[in-house]
Amino acid sequence: MRRKTDKNETGASPPLPPSIPTMPSPSSTARAGTSCRRCHRRKKRCDRTLPQCETCRHAQVACSFLDDDRQVGTYPLAYVQGLESRVRDLEKQLSAALVSAGLPDRPRGGFEVDHPIVNFATPPDTDNFDNFPLLSPPAHPGSEFLAEELKRLSLEATAERHLGSSSGLSFAKLTQAVLRRLSPDKAEFVFDDTPEDTQDQPDGPLPEPFQEAAASLLDLNNAYSSPCLFNQLSLSHVMEDETVLAELQLPDKRHINYLMEFYFAHSHTLYPIIRRAEFTSVLWRVYSHPQEPLAGSALWMFRIWMVLAIGSTTHSSVSLVEESESVLYYNKAMVYFEEAFGLGDMAALEVLMLQVSYSFFNQIGPNTFFLVGVAARMAIGMGLHTSSSYLNLPVDVVEYRKRIFFSLYMMDRVVSMALGRPFAMHDDDIDIQPFSDIDDDNLTPTGYPATLDPLHPSSMSVPLHILSLRRIASEIATKVYSPRTAHLSPFQRESLLQSLHKKLIAWRRAMPFPLPSTNSPVPHLSSSWFDLNYYTHVAMLYRPSPLFPALDETKVKVLAMAAAMSIRQAMNMHRQQRFAYNWLNLLGVFQSAVALMYATTAQPDQLGVVVRESKAVEDLELAVELLEAFGRKFGAARRLARMVREVVVRLGGV
Repeated sequence: MRRKTDKNETGASPPLPPSIPTMPSPSSTARAGTSCRRCHRRKKRCDRTLPQCETCRHAQVACSFLDDDRQVGTYPLAYVQGLESRVRDLEKQLSAALVSAGLPDRPRGGFEVDHPIVNFATPPDTDNFDNFPLLSPPAHPGSEFLAEELKRLSLEATAERHLGSSSGLSFAKLTQAVLRRLSPDKAEFVFDDTPEDTQDQPDGPLPEPFQEAAASLLDLNNAYSSPCLFNQLSLSHVMEDETVLAELQLPDKRHINYLMEFYFAHSHTLYPIIRRAEFTSVLWRVYSHPQEPLAGSALWMFRIWMVLAIGSTTHSSVSLVEESESVLYYNKAMVYFEEAFGLGDMAALEVLMLQVSYSFFNQIGPNTFFLVGVAARMAIGMGLHTSSSYLNLPVDVVEYRKRIFFSLYMMDRVVSMALGRPFAMHDDDIDIQPFSDIDDDNLTPTGYPATLDPLHPSSMSVPLHILSLRRIASEIATKVYSPRTAHLSPFQRESLLQSLHKKLIAWRRAMPFPLPSTNSPVPHLSSSWFDLNYYTHVAMLYRPSPLFPALDETKVKVLAMAAAMSIRQAMNMHRQQRFAYNWLNLLGVFQSAVALMYATTAQPDQLGVVVRESKAVEDLELAVELLEAFGRKFGAARRLARMVREVVVRLGGV
């Protein structure tokens, strides 16, 4: 209940709480952020001493401060904060005295080495630890390393700072707290933050634009607070000289074939934006006859150069070679951007989505989240989510527009889930069926064959299967990571969890077979990619969330298994040279490592027994190896590798 100011200032003042001294000693004096109400109203100077300023004390009247709408109980918040600060100082002095006297310091967490850390009321909030019941808040910035590093990775895709529930930020904070179990005195687990030495630099030179992008990623204080077309670099760092771009010609035919094959095997399989047969025909016509009228089309020239840029950057992400070629092609495509963007709604939408596809692998252009949001608003404005927009259109046009829309849907799910932000388009608003499992060769304006050879899946079978995974992920986000789950009974929560897990199992079992064959090392054309995504989504399903803020032992063990298996599948792809080293996969590997660290240290058995009976140390060592491989492209990955290695050393010594 708040303490109110007495309206009669000459009357007797209400007594102060007996526990509050009227004359605090200078060493413990706390001051409010503003003048008290009485001094403010009388326009008198106030020394802001808490709990009673000097003027009110001499006048023997109650003293109430302007910030008492933020009181804790009957005491102003500023006063309580001052007491808390004093308590922390005294705790430090006591700890130092005990250590100097040779006595054991009392653990801050208040639990023994092998006390199970499984049942907790709610996962820590993104911005504070007030609702974490078992562990006290971090004492200093070094105790939130895991959360800060996850922020750095996630924010590469966006200029804005907010990371929501499904991003794993709260889970990283919880894991940081649980890692106290590895500290000898149960204090905060603080990672070594020493600067990297010169031996830890990437192998081989990286292009200057990438170095600049990586540098800006590591400095969150320089992140822009609003969308900007080139949010990571100045235009002088991104754009080539106009003369160089004007003279740039298409590469030789063999190289075009290689990049084009890589694009259609890789990016097109994830997001079938472009009609392959039409694109190939126009490309070779322009290549053979530079005076071809389509060579003057801004839209076609943007398409051609962006396909080459995306093919080059995706190849670089798998082979870990430098990206100067893709940057050059991207800059050439941007010469045609404005004119192509102004050629109608469908053209503008395609232009934006090609940029999104590029931004998944190279962050020199517009940030991914901003681009997806603009494209989604455009698609909804065109009504591509409603069946009425497809009436009276030719069948091949309907299929093309559905591919565009559902490619954007998948992009939205990937980015929004990674950042924990609301989806740009909602499942309940979509009343159209997905695109058909039909090759372009079988599509005509009037329809397609009624029967197709079931032994030869179409090129759309893999994109459709990936779309079904994104829909399950959408359910996980809306049903598991939504605060609306609070009203569910324990039985309903368990049923929902089991239902989503069964959907993931069914998705994995229904993998298209045989997968399309290609000479390119494409990640999602191998069974390991489907295994990786299955286990990654299982881990997201079972880690602490609004649906299950308190994990029992069974769920912790499922989480440990899923995190370990996702790391192993990523390593399989790494050894097959099929792993894409982009910011999304870096985020995924780090989150799997965090989940495994949590699930290992949170099990109720003695920690030494858990480590010996599991392969947690070996699996975390695999994560370190993967992060070191990412370190050739991302500076932050080298720091993450050191952090995980510290946990490995501690676990190995248990």
